[in-house]
Amino acid sequence: MPPVWVTDRIEEAGKPVRSNPTGRQLRFGSELRKLRERAGLSATQSGQLLGVQQSQISNMEAGRVGVSPERVRALACQYECADQPLIKALTGMTGERTRGWWEQYRELLPSALLDLAELEHHAKALRDCITARIPGLLQTRDYAREIFVQAVTQLSPPEIEHRLSFRIKRQDVLYRDSPAPYEAVIHEAALRMKVGGPTVARQQLQHLLDMSDRNHITLRVITFDAGAFPGSGQSIYFVHGPVPQLDTVYLDQSHGIAFLDAEAQLHKYRTLFERLEAVALTPARTRDLIHTVMQDLKEQM
Repeated sequence: MPPVWVTDRIEEAGKPVRSNPTGRQLRFGSELRKLRERAGLSATQSGQLLGVQQSQISNMEAGRVGVSPERVRALACQYECADQPLIKALTGMTGERTRGWWEQYRELLPSALLDLAELEHHAKALRDCITARIPGLLQTRDYAREIFVQAVTQLSPPEIEHRLSFRIKRQDVLYRDSPAPYEAVIHEAALRMKVGGPTVARQQLQHLLDMSDRNHITLRVITFDAGAFPGSGQSIYFVHGPVPQLDTVYLDQSHGIAFLDAEAQLHKYRTLFERLEAVALTPARTRDLIHTVMQDLKEQM
């Protein structure tokens, strides 16, 4: 009987090469490349060990071809990787065969937004920090619409509707059975901005209170009195994978979207979130502050 990786190569030989891998497929390939590089092997040497061409190793690491669980285990063996939780997580990433709901937006929205929805769908936990507005997963429809209307790059009415429906659909991760834990750290400034006017703002604050009642959602506010704090001015979204090595940081900045997954970057943002939590109010005091802001808005109406 031929070795596992040889039969696996025969079974995978007819798989088509993807022209546009998803973010998840790219990340999977990137993790295979990291394992190979830690082993001190070139793509050519890896191919020789497995009895395949260097181009096949390159295609796997670029997310351009599917990889079976058997192939992942064979690669881990050749790379002398003994991290069983990581190997299990990587083999779990090979079994996704269905197209996610986000694919219906493939020709309508930037691919990075679809990659974000895919990340959220598979996340073990979600952590959000934002200063100038309410996090997307917690926005009401009216609040979100106003955000898109005021976007720096002016959107057409159809584009606004596409982005709005996509954002609301993303929020399903908070409502499904056994949802992943979600934690948001918000600055007081975001609570007090009258986005869409006093009525829309109050409805948004009430929605925050309603969502914070859910067991899997933790909401904290950093007050004006806290002064300067680490990460101020940034919008940071930390998506936890099945193992820490597969965590991802999502940054939505004026010059574009970035996904970070280098070990040093992940460590930096884990530390940042710990420091943010240290200066933020407790969930109970956060709710008290939201009630106070709502009352202030009511008196102004």
